[in-house]
Amino acid sequence: MDRLNRSTYVGAMSETLEIDALGLLCPLPVLRLRKRIQGLPAGSKVTVLADDPAALIDIPHFCNESGHSFQGAEALDGGGEGKAPHRYALITV
Repeated sequence: MDRLNRSTYVGAMSETLEIDALGLLCPLPVLRLRKRIQGLPAGSKVTVLADDPAALIDIPHFCNESGHSFQGAEALDGGGEGKAPHRYALITV
C-alpha cells in the first residue's frame, strides 16, 4: 500500500460510518450493520438509522454479543405508521 492510499484509508476511518436501515424490518437492520462493519478497524465509529421498533432491542443485543461498544440511541423526529426513527451509535472492537 503506498503512502497516498494508506493516509486516505486512515483519514476515512476517523469519520463516522452511517448506515441507513430506515424502512427495514427485523432482522434486516442488524444484518446490514453486521455486513457493513466487517473489516472495519477497531475503534471505528458507526451510526445506524433505523425505524423498526425491534431495533431498540436488537442493535444493543448485537453489540453485546459481538463485543462492540454500544453508545446509545437517540430518537429522531419523523416517522409514520407507528414507526419512530432512531440513531444508534456504536464503536467497533
